[in-house]
Amino acid sequence: MTASDTNGSAKTQPSSGGIGIANLPNQLHKIVTKKGTNFSLMVVGESGTGKTTFINTLLTTELIEPLDDASRRKKQMDRTVDINIHKAELEEKMFSVKLNVVDTPGFGDYVDNNDCWLPVVDFIENQYEQYLRQEQQPVRKGIVDMRVHACLYFIRPNGHTLKPLDVRAMKAIGARVNLIPVIAKADTLSPAALRQFKKRIMDVIDAQSIRIYQPPIESEDEHSMQRNRDIISAMPFAIIGSDKEVRTEDGRMVKGRLYPWGVAEVENDQHCDFKKLRSLLIRTHMLDLISTTEEFHYDKYRITQMKTRKFGEPKLKKADNKKFREEEDNLRARFTEKVKLEENRFRQWEQRLIAERDRLNKDLEQEHNLVKQLESEIEALSNSGSPNGKFFRK
Repeated sequence: MTASDTNGSAKTQPSSGGIGIANLPNQLHKIVTKKGTNFSLMVVGESGTGKTTFINTLLTTELIEPLDDASRRKKQMDRTVDINIHKAELEEKMFSVKLNVVDTPGFGDYVDNNDCWLPVVDFIENQYEQYLRQEQQPVRKGIVDMRVHACLYFIRPNGHTLKPLDVRAMKAIGARVNLIPVIAKADTLSPAALRQFKKRIMDVIDAQSIRIYQPPIESEDEHSMQRNRDIISAMPFAIIGSDKEVRTEDGRMVKGRLYPWGVAEVENDQHCDFKKLRSLLIRTHMLDLISTTEEFHYDKYRITQMKTRKFGEPKLKKADNKKFREEEDNLRARFTEKVKLEENRFRQWEQRLIAERDRLNKDLEQEHNLVKQLESEIEALSNSGSPNGKFFRK
């Protein structure tokens, strides 16, 4: 190995044994193993596309409890997109991952789905904002990191192409987070129809300039380069979700779905891309997803905010959030209706007061006339009783 002296000339150092720089990866491995990591995964898609089943199958546990039909119908009456966070801690070979799964029930489930992706976008940006505010504090120990590292967008297998809702939502979400398109319930399409469906989706993604996550191809390892090429060629991932085991014709017990014509296996590359997607999320590219979020998406947000805000200044709240706008419109309509009711009640009360005033004035006038009449009679009686008056008593 070589080193430079103060004059800049290179000096050769004995290479036997070295000075220990090669042990740095081992030290880093020990630190990371002790510290663990955080990973946040968001799932977006219409109800019934198998998001809950996929997460439970991916983690081999029931992290998200499936909704029954009554709960689904009740949720559809709310007409809002909710954000539900499910937390779990996974441990394997002394390494732990604090996992956050963000579910978005209500997305795309209504007749009017305009701006239904805004709550999703707002949640992603709010996590960036919270992390940015924590970084600006004098004491940064114990920072809570809920930044979304990957978003799985579930596409309904209609066999045609992306819907306008999918295009607009994917474009908005992909600009802020690592977006991974997923074709749900791939076993409902034939292999030929699935290949054609994938091609049409990628054509729309390229034509609309939708940003999706692309694993890096450049690598010194030929095996890693080929693996990444296979992952890119498989996008959008066609998956089958099932947490139940079924028996195949050759007697094997596998996770899949049983049909009259056979078994659709979850972990069979000939049937779906579940293993490739699982490898991308957990086994091979989790660190790249985290670093891409840190170095690109979050840094892009941080730079934008630093250019438009002073240090420590809170972020301005958006006024075009559909959910808040609908609530504001409803409150304004209720307020207007109450004001009209109060105005009508006030007018009726005013009319009654005027009628009562007129009645009292009329009675007062009658009493006044009666008093005048009595005064006239008293005066007449007084005049008749005087000495000059002509009054004869019989």
